[in-house]
Amino acid sequence: MQSTEPLKRTPLHTEHLAAGGKMVPFGGWDMPVQYSGILAEHTAVRERVGLFDISHMGEFLVAGPNAEKALNGLLSNDVTKLAVGQAQYTLMCNHGGGVVDDLIIYRLEPSLYLVIVNAGNIGKDFAWMKDEATVTAVIDDRSERFAALALQGPAASKLSDFSAALPHFHIQRHTVFGKECWVARTGYTGEDGFEIFCEATDAAHLWRTLLEKGKAFGILPCGLGARDTLRLEMCYPLYGNDLSDETTPLEAGLGKFVALDKGKFIGSDVLVEQKAKGVERKLVAFTMTDKSPPPRPHYTIHANGGKVGEVTSGTQSPTLGIGIGMGYVETATAAAGTPIEIEIRGKKFGAVIQKKPILKKGT
Repeated sequence: MQSTEPLKRTPLHTEHLAAGGKMVPFGGWDMPVQYSGILAEHTAVRERVGLFDISHMGEFLVAGPNAEKALNGLLSNDVTKLAVGQAQYTLMCNHGGGVVDDLIIYRLEPSLYLVIVNAGNIGKDFAWMKDEATVTAVIDDRSERFAALALQGPAASKLSDFSAALPHFHIQRHTVFGKECWVARTGYTGEDGFEIFCEATDAAHLWRTLLEKGKAFGILPCGLGARDTLRLEMCYPLYGNDLSDETTPLEAGLGKFVALDKGKFIGSDVLVEQKAKGVERKLVAFTMTDKSPPPRPHYTIHANGGKVGEVTSGTQSPTLGIGIGMGYVETATAAAGTPIEIEIRGKKFGAVIQKKPILKKGT
C-alpha cells in the first residue's frame, strides 16, 4: 500500500525541472532519476565529473559533553577513534543485531557531531536515537535547514579550491562560491569527490555555479539512476535493498565497521554470538556470465540444483557492459568464484560470485 503523504521536495526541485530531470518517488521524496540518461551520467562520473542533489539525506547534530558516549552506545563503530574533522562509516543496530540504518558520522568539534542518515529513515532514526540513547545528549534534526550536493568524479578536485587541504574521510569548513559550507570527502561512487553541506537557501546558487564552472570539464547533473549503478559497481550497500532490520552487519560483510571490542552497544550481544558461531548467510557480489536481462531485486539465486538465496540489488553495469548484482546466499555457496544461476522471468542464467568490489578501479 502506497503512502498518501505528499512527496517532499528538496531546495533544488525547481532546478531539477529546469534541467529536464525525470522525477520519481524515492524514500518519500520527489527526486530526479535521470536528466540526459543514466549511461551518460554514469560515464561522466567515472571519466569526468557529475553533480548530485543529496539534500534528501537526513542531517542530525549531536552535541554536549555526553555526545561521544551517547553515539558510541547507539552505533557499531568506535566513535572515540574520531578526531575533530574526521569521518566514519558506521551502522545503527536494533536489539536483535539488525540494521536500523547505515550512516556517516563527522566530528565537527570535540563535543559536536554531524550524523548523515538515509532519506527514508529520517523520522525512524531520530526517534530511535532519542529513545535509545543511554546518556543525555542534544540530538537535533536539522534536515530541513540543510541542503547537500555531491560533486563526484576524477575532475571534481579541479572545480574547487579545497581539495589539497581536505584528506579523504574528513570534513572542513569552507567558503564555496561565497557561501559558508561544510565540505566532506567521503563519496558513494568509488570516485574522488566532495559532499557540500549548506544552508537550504544557498543550494540553488551552489548548484548553478558548479554546473557553470564545470562545463569546461564536461560536468553533468546526475540522478538516482547513475547513483545506483555507480555504487553497485563498487558494492556499496543500499539501505532497504542490501541492509534492513532483518540483516546484521556481519551477514552484510561489514564486520570491519563493527567494533565488538569497544564495549556494549545496542545489538552487540547478538553480534558477538553471531561472530563466534559464524553467519548462515552472506551478502555476495556477482557478475552474469550468460547474456541476460539485468538482474533485479528479489530474483532467486540457485546453485547445486536448488535455491540458495535472493538478489537484493542488480543492474546492467555501464562500465563493464554486463549484468551485476548483490544478494544474500547460504554461507556454503558464498566463496568468490562459485558458479551460480539467477532466475530471471522463469529462466535461469549463469553467473559467478565475485570478490568485492566488482569494479576494481576506484578509491
